[in-house]
Order: sequence, then structure tokens, then C-alpha cells
Amino acid sequence: MLDGAVVGTLATVTPDGAPWVVPMLYARVDDVIILHGSTGAGALREVRNGAPAALSVIMLDGIVVADNLFNHSANYRSAVVHGTVHDVTDDVYALEAFSDVLVPGRSGEVRDMTRKERAATATCALTVDRWTVKVRDAPPSRPDTPEGWAGVVPLRTVTDAPIPADWIEGDTPVPDSVQKLVAEGASYLHAPQSAWR
Repeated sequence: MLDGAVVGTLATVTPDGAPWVVPMLYARVDDVIILHGSTGAGALREVRNGAPAALSVIMLDGIVVADNLFNHSANYRSAVVHGTVHDVTDDVYALEAFSDVLVPGRSGEVRDMTRKERAATATCALTVDRWTVKVRDAPPSRPDTPEGWAGVVPLRTVTDAPIPADWIEGDTPVPDSVQKLVAEGASYLHAPQSAWR
């Protein structure tokens, strides 16, 4: 389930009792969820101190259109994981794994991070203590007396042609990892087919 997306919402409660929620990229690596951000930003500061945290993820797979407003809905896959966040012992491995979830194979194509870049990057792992999964994959409910069209409008995320940065020279080739991502996608781009069809 967690491999079906790369954006989640991380939540905790700050020491003064205030709720704290932020959307962020994540990557599941084995039994942990890798999170990263800037050491200077507050995105991970609240949870890096061992505070309990939750990560919520949802993938919208379709809009369910009924012949009445009561039965309109959505097909989706969602997960909420609870645990504690801690610093990783090998931040280079974690960042490479994180990168390769987003763009498979990219970590082998780029230069090593500088000491300054590493110092500015917070890499943490959310160890999952418990989780909840909720899925809806169905057509609209059949009314006693149908009065018009009903069905599902499937939704999906797709790749498009890569757009180079404006400072890239025209003869710079698109790297293999990006070409493969565009051609084949990644795990988070492959929504399952509806079981009810």
C-alpha cells in the first residue's frame, strides 16, 4: 500500500500540545519509512526528538458517479501508520534509497553530496508500530429504480516528456533513469485495476 504513493502527511503533537501536520515526500525501505528535509526547517524538528508520529497516505483511484447525490463517492486506497521517528545511522544509504524510490536508478548517476549538503539535510526513519488500511474499489450502489447514468471515472498519475532546467544545454542527454521513469513509470505510478470490473 505504501509503495503506491510518495507523498504523505506527517502529523504529531508539539511539546506545547499544539497539533502539527505537514505534507512531505517519503519512501518505504524495508520495514521503515524514510523522511527527509532541511535541518533548518521545522518539517522534521518536532518528530526527530522521538515524538510519536503518524503518516497518512491516500491514492485516489476514481470518482464514483451515481444517479443521485447520496451515492456519489470515490475509489481510493489509504493507509495511516503510527510510530516514532529517529535519525538514521547511515544517512547516505537512506538518501540513496529515498532517491531510487522516486526515480529508480538515479542515485548511481549523480555526484556525491558535499559535506555542506549532508549537514543541511535531515534524514529520519519512521518505525511503524501499528497501521490502518482503508480501501474502496466498487461501482456506485445500485438504486431500486435507476434514473440515469452511473459509473466510475478512473483517475491515474502518468509521466510526461521530461522538461530540462533552463540552464541545461541542448545537447545534454536525458539520463537513463529519467528515460526509464518516463517509459515505464515507478511503483507509485501503477494503480491497481479495479477488482469489480
